Amino acid sequence: MKELINPIEEKKRLVHVDILRGIAILGIFLVNMSSFHMPILYIDGYDVWTTGSDRLLYMFSDIFAQTSFYPLFAFLFGFGAIILYERSAEKGKSFPVLFSRRMLFLLFIGCIHAFFIWHGDILITYAVLGFVFLLFYKLKGKTLLIVGSLLYMIPAMILSLLMVFTSLFFSEELATEATASYELAEQSQDVYQHGSFIEVTKQRMQDWYYVNNIVGFVMYLFFVFPFFLLGAGFAKLRWLHEPSLHKRKLVVIAIVCFIVGLAIKWLPYVTIYHTGTTLIQDELGGPLLTFAYITGITLLVQKDSVRRLLHPLSYIGKMSMSNYLFQSIVCTLLFYSYGFGLYGEVSYTTSFILIFVIYGVQLLASYIWLKHYRFGPMEYVWRWFTYGKQSAMKRQSEKG
Repeated sequence: MKELINPIEEKKRLVHVDILRGIAILGIFLVNMSSFHMPILYIDGYDVWTTGSDRLLYMFSDIFAQTSFYPLFAFLFGFGAIILYERSAEKGKSFPVLFSRRMLFLLFIGCIHAFFIWHGDILITYAVLGFVFLLFYKLKGKTLLIVGSLLYMIPAMILSLLMVFTSLFFSEELATEATASYELAEQSQDVYQHGSFIEVTKQRMQDWYYVNNIVGFVMYLFFVFPFFLLGAGFAKLRWLHEPSLHKRKLVVIAIVCFIVGLAIKWLPYVTIYHTGTTLIQDELGGPLLTFAYITGITLLVQKDSVRRLLHPLSYIGKMSMSNYLFQSIVCTLLFYSYGFGLYGEVSYTTSFILIFVIYGVQLLASYIWLKHYRFGPMEYVWRWFTYGKQSAMKRQSEKG
Protein backbone atom coordinates (compact mmCIF):
# COMPACT_ATOMS: atom_id res chain seq x y z
CA MET A 1 0.00 0.00 0.00
CA LYS A 2 1.24 3.48 -0.83
CA GLU A 3 2.26 5.46 2.20
CA LEU A 4 0.04 8.25 3.44
CA ILE A 5 1.72 11.62 3.09
CA ASN A 6 2.47 12.79 6.60
CA PRO A 7 2.40 16.44 7.67
CA ILE A 8 5.70 18.23 7.41
CA GLU A 9 7.75 17.81 10.58
CA GLU A 10 8.08 20.97 12.65
CA LYS A 11 11.83 21.17 12.12
CA LYS A 12 11.39 20.81 8.34
CA ARG A 13 8.67 23.45 8.00
CA LEU A 14 9.58 26.74 6.39
CA VAL A 15 8.73 28.92 9.37
CA HIS A 16 8.91 32.12 7.35
CA VAL A 17 6.26 30.75 4.96
CA ASP A 18 3.93 30.08 7.91
CA ILE A 19 4.69 33.60 9.14
CA LEU A 20 3.84 34.96 5.69
CA ARG A 21 0.52 33.10 5.83
CA GLY A 22 -0.18 34.60 9.23
CA ILE A 23 0.60 38.09 7.91
CA ALA A 24 -1.57 37.44 4.84
CA ILE A 25 -4.52 36.57 7.10
CA LEU A 26 -4.05 39.89 8.93
CA GLY A 27 -3.69 41.86 5.70
CA ILE A 28 -6.78 40.24 4.18
CA PHE A 29 -8.69 41.08 7.36
CA LEU A 30 -7.63 44.73 7.01
CA VAL A 31 -9.13 44.78 3.53
CA ASN A 32 -12.21 42.66 4.28
CA MET A 33 -13.32 44.49 7.41
CA SER A 34 -14.82 47.39 5.44
CA SER A 35 -17.03 44.97 3.52
CA PHE A 36 -18.17 43.30 6.73
CA HIS A 37 -19.76 46.47 8.09
CA MET A 38 -20.35 48.69 5.02
CA PRO A 39 -21.52 48.15 1.40
CA ILE A 40 -18.02 48.89 0.09
CA LEU A 41 -18.66 46.44 -2.74
CA TYR A 42 -20.68 49.21 -4.43
CA ILE A 43 -19.04 52.42 -3.23
CA ASP A 44 -15.52 53.78 -2.75
CA GLY A 45 -14.30 54.03 0.82
CA TYR A 46 -12.49 57.24 -0.14
CA ASP A 47 -15.90 58.91 -0.48
CA VAL A 48 -17.15 57.48 2.82
CA TRP A 49 -14.31 58.07 5.28
CA THR A 50 -13.30 61.65 4.57
CA THR A 51 -11.98 63.16 7.80
CA GLY A 52 -9.75 62.62 10.82
CA SER A 53 -8.52 59.23 11.90
CA ASP A 54 -11.02 57.47 9.62
CA ARG A 55 -9.40 59.00 6.53
CA LEU A 56 -5.83 58.41 7.77
CA LEU A 57 -6.44 54.76 8.68
CA TYR A 58 -8.33 54.18 5.44
CA MET A 59 -5.37 55.58 3.49
CA PHE A 60 -3.00 53.36 5.48
CA SER A 61 -4.99 50.24 4.62
CA ASP A 62 -5.47 51.34 1.02
CA ILE A 63 -1.75 51.93 0.49
CA PHE A 64 -0.21 49.07 2.45
CA ALA A 65 -2.87 46.33 2.31
CA GLN A 66 -5.35 46.75 -0.54
CA THR A 67 -4.52 44.40 -3.46
CA SER A 68 -1.30 43.28 -1.77
CA PHE A 69 -2.46 40.49 0.53
CA TYR A 70 -4.86 38.61 -1.71
CA PRO A 71 -1.97 38.22 -4.20
CA LEU A 72 0.21 37.09 -1.28
CA PHE A 73 -2.33 34.44 -0.32
CA ALA A 74 -2.60 33.31 -3.96
CA PHE A 75 1.21 33.17 -4.19
CA LEU A 76 1.36 30.97 -1.09
CA PHE A 77 -1.39 28.78 -2.53
CA GLY A 78 0.74 28.05 -5.60
CA PHE A 79 3.84 27.67 -3.44
CA GLY A 80 2.10 25.13 -1.22
CA ALA A 81 0.75 23.23 -4.22
CA ILE A 82 4.28 22.55 -5.45
CA ILE A 83 5.35 21.34 -2.01
CA LEU A 84 2.41 18.91 -2.12
CA TYR A 85 3.41 17.88 -5.65
CA GLU A 86 6.98 17.15 -4.60
CA ARG A 87 5.93 15.20 -1.52
CA SER A 88 3.28 13.19 -3.38
CA ALA A 89 5.90 12.27 -6.00
CA GLU A 90 8.23 11.06 -3.23
CA LYS A 91 5.46 8.84 -1.83
CA GLY A 92 4.34 7.53 -5.23
CA LYS A 93 0.93 9.20 -5.07
CA SER A 94 -0.91 10.94 -7.89
CA PHE A 95 -0.71 14.70 -7.42
CA PRO A 96 -3.62 15.47 -9.82
CA VAL A 97 -5.90 13.12 -7.85
CA LEU A 98 -4.88 14.49 -4.44
CA PHE A 99 -5.00 18.09 -5.57
CA SER A 100 -8.40 17.62 -7.24
CA ARG A 101 -9.79 16.20 -4.00
CA ARG A 102 -8.40 19.19 -2.13
CA MET A 103 -10.03 21.56 -4.61
CA LEU A 104 -13.39 19.79 -4.39
CA PHE A 105 -13.38 20.20 -0.61
CA LEU A 106 -12.32 23.84 -0.98
CA LEU A 107 -15.19 24.39 -3.43
CA PHE A 108 -17.68 22.83 -1.00
CA ILE A 109 -16.51 24.95 1.94
CA GLY A 110 -16.37 28.02 -0.30
CA CYS A 111 -20.03 27.58 -1.31
CA ILE A 112 -21.11 27.35 2.33
CA HIS A 113 -18.99 30.39 3.18
CA ALA A 114 -20.10 32.52 0.22
CA PHE A 115 -23.83 31.80 0.35
CA PHE A 116 -24.47 31.35 4.07
CA ILE A 117 -21.79 33.42 5.83
CA TRP A 118 -20.18 36.19 3.73
CA HIS A 119 -20.30 37.13 0.05
CA GLY A 120 -16.61 38.09 -0.19
CA ASP A 121 -15.42 34.47 -0.25
CA ILE A 122 -12.17 33.64 -2.06
CA LEU A 123 -12.27 29.87 -1.61
CA ILE A 124 -14.56 29.20 -4.58
CA THR A 125 -12.25 31.21 -6.82
CA TYR A 126 -9.18 29.36 -5.57
CA ALA A 127 -10.88 25.99 -6.05
CA VAL A 128 -11.93 26.70 -9.64
CA LEU A 129 -8.54 28.18 -10.55
CA GLY A 130 -6.89 25.25 -8.78
CA PHE A 131 -8.20 22.93 -11.49
CA VAL A 132 -6.71 25.27 -14.11
CA PHE A 133 -3.41 25.07 -12.22
CA LEU A 134 -3.24 21.34 -13.04
CA LEU A 135 -2.44 22.33 -16.62
CA PHE A 136 0.68 24.23 -15.53
CA TYR A 137 2.26 22.57 -12.49
CA LYS A 138 4.78 20.51 -14.48
CA LEU A 139 6.38 23.58 -16.06
CA LYS A 140 9.91 24.51 -14.99
CA GLY A 141 10.39 27.17 -12.34
CA LYS A 142 11.63 29.91 -14.65
CA THR A 143 8.90 29.14 -17.17
CA LEU A 144 6.27 29.49 -14.44
CA LEU A 145 7.71 32.89 -13.49
CA ILE A 146 7.69 34.09 -17.09
CA VAL A 147 4.19 32.82 -17.87
CA GLY A 148 2.81 34.17 -14.58
CA SER A 149 4.41 37.59 -15.07
CA LEU A 150 3.21 37.97 -18.66
CA LEU A 151 -0.27 36.64 -17.88
CA TYR A 152 -0.60 39.35 -15.25
CA MET A 153 1.31 42.33 -16.60
CA ILE A 154 -0.06 42.50 -20.15
CA PRO A 155 -3.77 42.61 -19.17
CA ALA A 156 -3.01 44.84 -16.15
CA MET A 157 -1.25 47.46 -18.27
CA ILE A 158 -3.90 47.35 -21.01
CA LEU A 159 -6.74 47.66 -18.49
CA SER A 160 -4.98 50.48 -16.63
CA LEU A 161 -4.54 52.49 -19.83
CA LEU A 162 -8.16 51.86 -20.83
CA MET A 163 -9.43 53.04 -17.46
CA VAL A 164 -7.29 56.19 -17.55
CA PHE A 165 -8.70 56.94 -21.02
CA THR A 166 -12.25 56.20 -19.87
CA SER A 167 -12.00 58.35 -16.75
CA LEU A 168 -10.68 61.28 -18.79
CA PHE A 169 -13.12 61.16 -21.70
CA PHE A 170 -16.22 59.37 -20.39
CA SER A 171 -16.69 60.99 -16.98
CA GLU A 172 -20.47 61.40 -17.42
CA GLU A 173 -20.94 57.69 -18.08
CA LEU A 174 -18.87 56.85 -15.01
CA ALA A 175 -20.97 59.25 -12.92
CA THR A 176 -24.16 57.51 -14.09
CA GLU A 177 -22.66 54.15 -13.19
CA ALA A 178 -21.67 55.48 -9.76
CA THR A 179 -25.26 56.62 -9.13
CA ALA A 180 -26.52 53.12 -9.92
CA SER A 181 -23.91 51.66 -7.57
CA TYR A 182 -25.06 53.93 -4.73
CA GLU A 183 -28.61 52.62 -5.19
CA LEU A 184 -27.29 49.06 -4.87
CA ALA A 185 -25.32 50.12 -1.79
CA GLU A 186 -28.44 51.53 -0.13
CA GLN A 187 -30.36 48.33 -0.83
CA SER A 188 -27.51 46.21 0.49
CA GLN A 189 -27.16 48.28 3.66
CA ASP A 190 -30.88 48.15 4.38
CA VAL A 191 -31.00 44.35 4.08
CA TYR A 192 -27.91 43.70 6.20
CA GLN A 193 -29.16 46.13 8.85
CA HIS A 194 -32.79 45.01 9.07
CA GLY A 195 -33.39 41.89 6.96
CA SER A 196 -34.27 38.38 8.08
CA PHE A 197 -31.73 35.60 7.65
CA ILE A 198 -33.43 34.55 4.40
CA GLU A 199 -33.39 38.13 3.08
CA VAL A 200 -29.74 38.50 4.07
CA THR A 201 -28.94 35.22 2.31
CA LYS A 202 -30.61 36.44 -0.89
CA GLN A 203 -28.66 39.70 -0.69
CA ARG A 204 -25.47 37.78 -0.01
CA MET A 205 -26.00 35.72 -3.17
CA GLN A 206 -26.68 38.89 -5.18
CA ASP A 207 -23.53 40.51 -3.85
CA TRP A 208 -21.50 37.38 -4.61
CA TYR A 209 -22.74 37.24 -8.20
CA TYR A 210 -22.05 40.96 -8.68
CA VAL A 211 -18.35 40.07 -8.57
CA ASN A 212 -18.31 36.38 -9.49
CA ASN A 213 -20.01 36.43 -12.88
CA ILE A 214 -18.42 35.39 -16.17
CA VAL A 215 -16.58 38.72 -16.45
CA GLY A 216 -15.35 38.27 -12.90
CA PHE A 217 -13.99 34.82 -13.68
CA VAL A 218 -12.01 36.20 -16.64
CA MET A 219 -10.63 38.90 -14.34
CA TYR A 220 -9.62 36.27 -11.78
CA LEU A 221 -7.89 34.31 -14.52
CA PHE A 222 -5.69 37.32 -15.26
CA PHE A 223 -5.40 38.94 -11.83
CA VAL A 224 -5.39 36.02 -9.35
CA PHE A 225 -4.24 32.92 -11.21
CA PRO A 226 -0.86 34.39 -12.25
CA PHE A 227 0.12 34.50 -8.57
CA PHE A 228 -0.50 30.75 -8.33
CA LEU A 229 2.09 30.36 -11.08
CA LEU A 230 4.53 32.81 -9.51
CA GLY A 231 4.30 31.06 -6.15
CA ALA A 232 4.83 27.72 -7.89
CA GLY A 233 7.84 29.16 -9.71
CA PHE A 234 9.43 30.38 -6.48
CA ALA A 235 8.86 26.94 -4.94
CA LYS A 236 10.45 25.07 -7.85
CA LEU A 237 13.44 27.41 -7.89
CA ARG A 238 13.64 27.08 -4.08
CA TRP A 239 14.20 30.79 -3.60
CA LEU A 240 12.33 30.71 -0.29
CA HIS A 241 13.59 27.27 0.74
CA GLU A 242 17.20 28.45 0.73
CA PRO A 243 17.09 32.26 1.00
CA SER A 244 20.76 32.50 1.97
CA LEU A 245 21.72 31.12 -1.45
CA HIS A 246 19.58 33.71 -3.23
CA LYS A 247 20.12 36.64 -0.87
CA ARG A 248 21.30 39.18 -3.46
CA LYS A 249 18.38 38.44 -5.76
CA LEU A 250 15.86 38.64 -2.91
CA VAL A 251 17.34 41.91 -1.63
CA VAL A 252 17.03 43.52 -5.07
CA ILE A 253 13.43 42.34 -5.44
CA ALA A 254 12.54 43.60 -1.95
CA ILE A 255 14.06 47.07 -2.40
CA VAL A 256 12.91 47.73 -5.96
CA CYS A 257 9.39 46.39 -5.43
CA PHE A 258 8.94 48.32 -2.18
CA ILE A 259 10.11 51.67 -3.59
CA VAL A 260 8.27 51.42 -6.91
CA GLY A 261 5.21 49.75 -5.40
CA LEU A 262 4.85 52.33 -2.64
CA ALA A 263 5.23 55.20 -5.13
CA ILE A 264 2.46 53.75 -7.30
CA LYS A 265 0.21 53.09 -4.30
CA TRP A 266 0.47 56.79 -3.40
CA LEU A 267 -0.48 57.84 -6.95
CA PRO A 268 -4.19 58.71 -6.42
CA TYR A 269 -3.34 60.75 -3.33
CA VAL A 270 -0.65 62.88 -4.96
CA THR A 271 -2.30 63.33 -8.38
CA ILE A 272 -6.02 63.02 -9.14
CA TYR A 273 -8.19 60.46 -7.37
CA HIS A 274 -10.29 58.79 -10.06
CA THR A 275 -10.96 55.36 -11.57
CA GLY A 276 -7.84 55.39 -13.73
CA THR A 277 -5.32 56.22 -11.01
CA THR A 278 -6.92 53.88 -8.48
CA LEU A 279 -6.79 51.00 -10.95
CA ILE A 280 -3.09 51.65 -11.61
CA GLN A 281 -2.60 51.86 -7.85
CA ASP A 282 -4.30 48.51 -7.28
CA GLU A 283 -3.25 46.42 -10.25
CA LEU A 284 0.36 47.60 -10.55
CA GLY A 285 1.32 48.97 -7.13
CA GLY A 286 -0.40 46.33 -5.01
CA PRO A 287 1.40 43.27 -6.42
CA LEU A 288 4.77 45.02 -6.29
CA LEU A 289 4.30 45.49 -2.55
CA THR A 290 3.29 41.83 -2.37
CA PHE A 291 6.72 40.77 -3.59
CA ALA A 292 8.41 43.32 -1.35
CA TYR A 293 6.62 41.72 1.61
CA ILE A 294 7.45 38.16 0.50
CA THR A 295 11.15 38.75 -0.05
CA GLY A 296 11.64 41.33 2.71
CA ILE A 297 10.02 39.22 5.44
CA THR A 298 11.83 36.09 4.24
CA LEU A 299 15.16 37.88 4.57
CA LEU A 300 14.36 39.49 7.92
CA VAL A 301 13.21 36.21 9.46
CA GLN A 302 16.65 34.72 8.81
CA LYS A 303 17.76 36.84 11.78
CA ASP A 304 17.09 35.04 15.07
CA SER A 305 15.74 38.13 16.83
CA VAL A 306 13.22 38.86 14.07
CA ARG A 307 12.22 35.20 13.80
CA ARG A 308 11.49 35.04 17.53
CA LEU A 309 9.49 38.27 17.32
CA LEU A 310 7.36 37.14 14.37
CA HIS A 311 7.16 33.44 15.19
CA PRO A 312 3.74 33.72 16.95
CA LEU A 313 2.24 34.71 13.58
CA SER A 314 3.13 31.25 12.29
CA TYR A 315 0.40 29.78 14.53
CA ILE A 316 -2.17 31.76 12.56
CA GLY A 317 -0.49 30.67 9.33
CA LYS A 318 -0.65 26.96 10.18
CA MET A 319 -4.41 27.33 10.67
CA SER A 320 -5.02 29.81 7.86
CA MET A 321 -8.30 28.36 6.57
CA SER A 322 -9.76 28.00 10.07
CA ASN A 323 -8.76 31.57 10.91
CA TYR A 324 -10.04 32.99 7.62
CA LEU A 325 -13.47 31.42 8.20
CA PHE A 326 -13.44 32.43 11.87
CA GLN A 327 -13.07 36.10 10.89
CA SER A 328 -16.11 35.89 8.61
CA ILE A 329 -18.27 34.14 11.20
CA VAL A 330 -17.38 36.57 14.00
CA CYS A 331 -17.75 39.72 11.89
CA THR A 332 -21.06 38.76 10.26
CA LEU A 333 -22.45 37.96 13.71
CA LEU A 334 -21.23 41.33 14.94
CA PHE A 335 -22.59 43.38 12.06
CA TYR A 336 -25.52 41.59 10.41
CA SER A 337 -29.13 41.92 11.53
CA TYR A 338 -29.36 38.32 12.78
CA GLY A 339 -26.42 39.01 15.11
CA PHE A 340 -25.66 42.24 16.97
CA GLY A 341 -26.88 44.37 14.05
CA LEU A 342 -24.01 46.88 13.95
CA TYR A 343 -23.89 47.09 10.13
CA GLY A 344 -23.32 50.69 9.06
CA GLU A 345 -23.03 51.81 12.68
CA VAL A 346 -19.28 51.79 13.35
CA SER A 347 -16.56 54.14 12.17
CA TYR A 348 -13.51 53.04 10.22
CA THR A 349 -11.38 53.75 13.29
CA THR A 350 -13.52 51.49 15.48
CA SER A 351 -13.43 48.70 12.92
CA PHE A 352 -9.66 49.10 12.59
CA ILE A 353 -9.26 48.56 16.33
CA LEU A 354 -11.62 45.57 16.17
CA ILE A 355 -9.36 43.95 13.57
CA PHE A 356 -6.45 43.78 15.99
CA VAL A 357 -8.62 42.71 18.93
CA ILE A 358 -10.06 39.79 16.94
CA TYR A 359 -6.69 38.93 15.42
CA GLY A 360 -5.15 38.94 18.90
CA VAL A 361 -7.81 36.48 20.08
CA GLN A 362 -7.06 34.32 17.04
CA LEU A 363 -3.35 34.42 17.83
CA LEU A 364 -3.90 33.20 21.38
CA ALA A 365 -6.49 30.60 20.35
CA SER A 366 -4.24 29.26 17.57
CA TYR A 367 -1.29 28.97 19.97
CA ILE A 368 -3.35 27.07 22.54
CA TRP A 369 -4.94 24.82 19.91
CA LEU A 370 -1.62 23.87 18.31
CA LYS A 371 -0.12 23.03 21.69
CA HIS A 372 -2.57 20.13 21.81
CA TYR A 373 -3.36 19.35 18.18
CA ARG A 374 -1.33 18.95 15.01
CA PHE A 375 -3.83 20.64 12.67
CA GLY A 376 -6.44 23.35 12.81
CA PRO A 377 -10.03 22.03 12.80
CA MET A 378 -10.73 22.88 9.15
CA GLU A 379 -7.25 21.81 8.09
CA TYR A 380 -7.84 18.42 9.70
CA VAL A 381 -11.13 17.82 7.85
CA TRP A 382 -9.54 19.07 4.61
CA ARG A 383 -6.71 16.60 4.99
CA TRP A 384 -9.12 13.78 5.85
CA PHE A 385 -11.11 14.45 2.68
CA THR A 386 -7.94 14.69 0.56
CA TYR A 387 -6.43 11.36 1.61
CA GLY A 388 -9.60 9.45 2.46
CA LYS A 389 -8.37 8.46 5.91
CA GLN A 390 -7.90 10.08 9.29
CA SER A 391 -4.57 11.31 10.59
CA ALA A 392 -3.67 11.44 14.26
CA MET A 393 -5.07 14.73 15.50
CA LYS A 394 -3.57 15.01 18.99
CA ARG A 395 0.09 15.56 19.55
CA GLN A 396 2.00 12.58 20.96
CA SER A 397 2.36 14.15 24.40
CA GLU A 398 -1.41 14.43 24.62
CA LYS A 399 -2.08 10.75 24.06
CA GLY A 400 -2.89 8.63 27.03
